[in-house]
Amino acid sequence: MRPINLTMSAFGPFSGQQVTDFEALGSHPLFLINGPTGAGKTTLLDAICFALYGKTTGDEREGSQMRCDNANDDLLTEVTFTFALADDQYRIRRVPEQQRAKKSGDGYTVQKPEAQLYKLDADGKEHLLVPSKVSEATAVIEQLTGLDADQFRQVMVLPQGKFRELLMADSKDREKIFSQLFQTQIYRKIEDKLKFKAAAIKGAVRDHRNKRDGMLHNIAVESDEALSNELNNLAPQLAVAAEQKETAKLALIEVNKQFEMAKLLLSDFENLDKLKQIAVELATRKETVDLQQSSLDAGQKALLLKPVLDMSLARDTEASQAKHVVAQTQLTQQQAESALALSLTQFNSLAELELQLQQTQSEQQQLAQLGPQLKELDSAQNALVLATNQREQAKQKGVNAKAALDALLAERQTAQQQVPQLELVAADLVNAQQALSGHSELMERFTHWQKAKSEVEITQTALLAAKAEGQQCRQLFTQAQTQHQTLKLVWHRGQAAILAQQLSSGQPCPVCGSAEHPNLAQSEQQLPTEEQLQQAQYAEEQAAEALTQARAKYSGLSTKLQEQIKVADELKQRIEQTVADSAVLSAEHLSEQQQALKKQVEAASHATQQLATLREQLQTWQVNEQTLRAALDTERELYQGVQTQVATLQGQLEQLLAAIPEQYRTVDSLNSAIAQSNQKFAKQQQAINAIRLSHTNALEQDASAKAAMAGAEANLLQTTELAENAKISLSEQLISSGFSEQQALMQAMLPEAQLQQLAAEINQYQQDCVANQANLAQLHEKLQQQSKPELEDIAAQLNRLQTEQQQAEQEWQVLQGRVTQLKQTQEQLNDADSQAKQLEDEYAIVGTLAEVANGQTGNKVSLQRFVLSVLLDDVLLEASERLQLMSKGRYRLIRKEERAKGNKASGLELEVEDAYTSKVRPVATLSGGESFMAALSMALGLSNVVQAYAGGIKLDTLFIDEGFGSLDQDSLDLAVRTLMDLQSAGRMIGVISHVSEMKEQIGTRIDITKSAVGSEISIVLP
Repeated sequence: MRPINLTMSAFGPFSGQQVTDFEALGSHPLFLINGPTGAGKTTLLDAICFALYGKTTGDEREGSQMRCDNANDDLLTEVTFTFALADDQYRIRRVPEQQRAKKSGDGYTVQKPEAQLYKLDADGKEHLLVPSKVSEATAVIEQLTGLDADQFRQVMVLPQGKFRELLMADSKDREKIFSQLFQTQIYRKIEDKLKFKAAAIKGAVRDHRNKRDGMLHNIAVESDEALSNELNNLAPQLAVAAEQKETAKLALIEVNKQFEMAKLLLSDFENLDKLKQIAVELATRKETVDLQQSSLDAGQKALLLKPVLDMSLARDTEASQAKHVVAQTQLTQQQAESALALSLTQFNSLAELELQLQQTQSEQQQLAQLGPQLKELDSAQNALVLATNQREQAKQKGVNAKAALDALLAERQTAQQQVPQLELVAADLVNAQQALSGHSELMERFTHWQKAKSEVEITQTALLAAKAEGQQCRQLFTQAQTQHQTLKLVWHRGQAAILAQQLSSGQPCPVCGSAEHPNLAQSEQQLPTEEQLQQAQYAEEQAAEALTQARAKYSGLSTKLQEQIKVADELKQRIEQTVADSAVLSAEHLSEQQQALKKQVEAASHATQQLATLREQLQTWQVNEQTLRAALDTERELYQGVQTQVATLQGQLEQLLAAIPEQYRTVDSLNSAIAQSNQKFAKQQQAINAIRLSHTNALEQDASAKAAMAGAEANLLQTTELAENAKISLSEQLISSGFSEQQALMQAMLPEAQLQQLAAEINQYQQDCVANQANLAQLHEKLQQQSKPELEDIAAQLNRLQTEQQQAEQEWQVLQGRVTQLKQTQEQLNDADSQAKQLEDEYAIVGTLAEVANGQTGNKVSLQRFVLSVLLDDVLLEASERLQLMSKGRYRLIRKEERAKGNKASGLELEVEDAYTSKVRPVATLSGGESFMAALSMALGLSNVVQAYAGGIKLDTLFIDEGFGSLDQDSLDLAVRTLMDLQSAGRMIGVISHVSEMKEQIGTRIDITKSAVGSEISIVLP
């Protein structure tokens, strides 16, 4: 990724719109981002990271906290970033959530976060990829760059205080970063697929085992061996039970046959007894039958005289009836006269009864008219009840809505009361963050100053030691020089004495040329030898060299002390720019202040988050309040409407109640009253009709009785004469037929049907006697050799055998069912074992592959981590080359191949090899400056390796925020030289640093100037 253009509006310390044209810096530049503390150097990187991912580089501030307090209300906080990926260019615009002035009216409204992503063609055309959704824009950016926000911060931006994270990451975090960079997700997918498949097979095996255990549990056996043993034990039991069942069945069939035959024989004996009893009964009936035969003969004779007797009896009856009719007619005539008198009395009361009937009819009409009114009353009452219920419901809804509104208003009021305090605390966030940043810088300066002071003290101690050493060397040199000079003087003086000893009188002196030698030189001391002179000279030279070295050492330490004092004074001056009196500072005091500032930042950040949440909640409450008020108004209108309806219905009900008597206000009471009225009307109508009919009938009966009386008397005379004639004729016929008198004839005379019945009974008796005698003879012959069976004994034996057969059948069924169940279960278990064996064979392959691929064996290295370890080795080779250069051959990064303790993932941990000690140690043991060099080397090596692999991500930009202050001069030179090498290789390198030497070595800069109204950006080119 290569930055092209960055535009910030009201972002961080930049109150206006600031445009940074990265292309103006040149092709693949190495540039310095320079400016005082709090000017906004890191904000430049925050803006890039926020535009891409919606997060800042340090992830300590949210986008909603980045608005500049000095910005105009009409200027929206936003960041627009144009960048290139390979040959494609993109532009993203991102707006954080913020308070903005309303477009119309006073006050503020919440600006929701939004983001737009465009793809730019070479001809300037734009293609909108993401219209507004923030999460969608972040997802597309992650897809395009192959990095999420955390990975971007670790490999492309080394933010302030974060440069050690990539270096110190464990295997798990480094695996996540590298898998994105090298696109090794396919290996992770293989791991997951193998893992899921192995888990599925393992689960299937477990299910089969559970199913198998369930099968054994269902048949109440513990194992296959127990099942086989039970089958073997049940086989002979089943055979015995089957044999017993068959034996009981045959015995039952045989006894059943005997029982049926006994029942038939017993039935014959019972029939014989019945025939004998019938014969006795027939013999007993013989006398009765004979009497019946006599009655039949007499009756047949009497039957011939019956017409004459009937005639005589009829005439007597007619005469008797005529007398009776006369008497009855007389009585009827008397009754008719009495009834006529009574009906006449009742007939005279018809007028009063008809008046009562009219009153009843009027009452019926009135009751009938109450029916529709009562229906209307019932409808009105139902409507009133319904309306009353609706009114109560509306009232309750209104009460509930009012309670909800009151609760919401109270909750909102409570929240609004918290807003000023939260705003007051949140308003100090930027100041607190700046104070924390400044204090961190002050602590760093104080640490450097204390270190410089310590170095000054060490150097001063060393300087005093060097001074004492120099003085000692000077003394030694003076002694050696004096001794050498003394020996030389003695030696020179001794040479004159030696020469004098060699002079002869008259010979010229080789020194002065005189031939006379009046005063020859003599040596008072023993002359030194040549070797002694050389030793003294060597001792003087050695002392002189030691003195020179001591002087050089003293001079070097003095110069070093002056430089250290200068550095310490500069650091002290920087500290005193922030703190007036540096003497009052201490590490403990600064640490306490640091903790207090951190707590203040945390409190302000927490308050900001609470404030944002609270404001969002307040907006929600406002919307809910409007909704609740609208609902409350609706419920009130509904209540008023229903209340009006209730009042109207109550008025209608009162009118209806007034029109309907109280005793008729129910349908049942009205229907009962109508029924009673109808019944009363019917009775009155019936009484009137009865009186009229009775009077008419009385008149008719009176006239009829008088006429009947005259006819009855005439008929009596005629029937009396006819009866006398019939009696004479009957007497003559009785004498001729052998009957003594009419009474004997009457006794012998029977109805024709009775005569037929007697004839039939006599005939049936004769037939029964014949049939009984024949059946008795047949059964006597059949049962002559038989005896009567004991059916109870056979039935008891049959019941016993039935019970035994049922028990045998039940025992056989129990055993057969158990054997069948066991055999079926055995077959199912064999099938389950076969399937489980297949799954276990499959798991033996897939499970092993899954364990190996997921790092569950050996050194706990997964497939993806193994691939990444190979790639990491390549990265470490590249990184170690640069680290060795920057550390002057001391350090080399290597991958830790030793397995981690416990179940912790391993294979991607880093160690550092120290050439000075020839030992390998954790990277965490590196100092701050060494960690920075290692992290920088790691990032640069990672960039090279990622781009070297096909399909990798092109990392052609690197931003470094601070860290150079922890390097000494030589390491700083090497780091800058490394960055310049990267620049010449086609990389864009941006550095944020307070180190003055960086400003001298890097001429291309982005200067940020700080003012009371906001910071501004300018580009400085060499």
